[in-house]
Amino acid sequence: MEAILKIIDEGIHVVDTTGKTIFYNTIAANHDGMKVKEVLGKHLLDAFPSLTNETSTLLDVLAKGKPIIQKGQTYVNAHGKTIDTINSTLPIYVDGKLVGAVEVAKDYSKLRQLSERLLDLERKMIKEAPIKAEPSNGAKHTFENLITEDAIFLSQIERAKKLSKSASTVLVYGESGSGKELFVQGLHNASIRRAMPFIAQNCAALPDTLLESILFGTAKGSYTGAIDRPGLFELANGGTLFLDEIQSLPVELQAKLLRVLEDGLIRRVGGTKSISVNVRIMAALNVHPDEAMRKNLIRQDLYYRLNVLPFHLPPLRKRKSDILLLTQYFIGKYNQVLQLSIQGVSKEVETFFYSYQWPGNVRELKHTIEFMMNCSEDNVLTLRDLPDSLKASLSSKTNIPPIQPLRKALKETEQTLIKHAMLNTNGNILQAASLLGIPRQTLQYKLSKLDYDCKNTHKDIPK
Repeated sequence: MEAILKIIDEGIHVVDTTGKTIFYNTIAANHDGMKVKEVLGKHLLDAFPSLTNETSTLLDVLAKGKPIIQKGQTYVNAHGKTIDTINSTLPIYVDGKLVGAVEVAKDYSKLRQLSERLLDLERKMIKEAPIKAEPSNGAKHTFENLITEDAIFLSQIERAKKLSKSASTVLVYGESGSGKELFVQGLHNASIRRAMPFIAQNCAALPDTLLESILFGTAKGSYTGAIDRPGLFELANGGTLFLDEIQSLPVELQAKLLRVLEDGLIRRVGGTKSISVNVRIMAALNVHPDEAMRKNLIRQDLYYRLNVLPFHLPPLRKRKSDILLLTQYFIGKYNQVLQLSIQGVSKEVETFFYSYQWPGNVRELKHTIEFMMNCSEDNVLTLRDLPDSLKASLSSKTNIPPIQPLRKALKETEQTLIKHAMLNTNGNILQAASLLGIPRQTLQYKLSKLDYDCKNTHKDIPK
């Protein structure tokens, strides 16, 4: 067990009931910026003096005997380095008696640092950017960038243009790769907020505790090394905040988001002062809203609060008329980028593109065209240029028998059934008609059309 825990790709830290470390693997030491010998055999608070009985997840679990799952923790190690981890901490019971606690930790110090640097950079860009009437400050796409001939998609765009002047919340549902962010950028750039910031955040991209500080900001001292830093709500003030994959937002943060939508006030993590923000929220789901609520992925009250202006973007497989239109668009785009002169795709590729389901939607089609153009040696893209994953789909389709005209298929099936019936009854027309469930005269007529000789019943009969 010890050998396994030493090589597992996560930090493992085990303490006994007194808080003394009895196991500490190398991964945990690397996370904490420590050496194993600096922690093993020592009390937790001696090894990590910045922690207390209240802030240590291990000591909290020892005191209460209850697990703590996926909780963020920020502390300073013995060398003065700030550490950020996501921990799952569990009590250890033997024969019903608490004998210690184990913590499985994932380091996200670098992720926090990177996120905060990006946040600071975004704040600097917004502060220095001149206010312009044309699209700027994060939203580079307009409705004109949405390439479609599909009637349903076009109707959604027209409705969005009419509603763009509204300040109401927007909820967009569509599968991954169907163009949700382009759509909401178009909404922002058609609105009176177009000169103000447009900021997008994928709710599934960050751990819960980090996402909270990114959205709402931090107050000085909220955790070790924390400074006063505005979050995305403050940075998007006067503009639009787009929250993608909103169903991935933890329930606790969903409640906070609901309060912001209701009163327009946010409070930084660790802060006591409420800050007023004027932000238009646009959110997106990549699962059906009914499924999201049935699985408790999104609070019903938040869903109804967001779903003031709903839009549904159809997947590419239901926009058949757009497949070749987008194909030619991407070919033109990558001709410029890659300095090529590809003219189009072969008829076989056209047929395959129409029959393929495109689970990755427009994004998958875009990357497919880019791959094919990098690989092609001709001025027309052919089946041999397809990525391997699509070639596998193509080969599975070729195993399906070709569809023949219905009239011909019915005639051949009828002939086979009649021959088998005559064979099974040794050429007795009355009995064969009974087997087939048709009148004797009808069978005689069909046999005459087949020029069928009852005396040679066994001739040409399929075996």
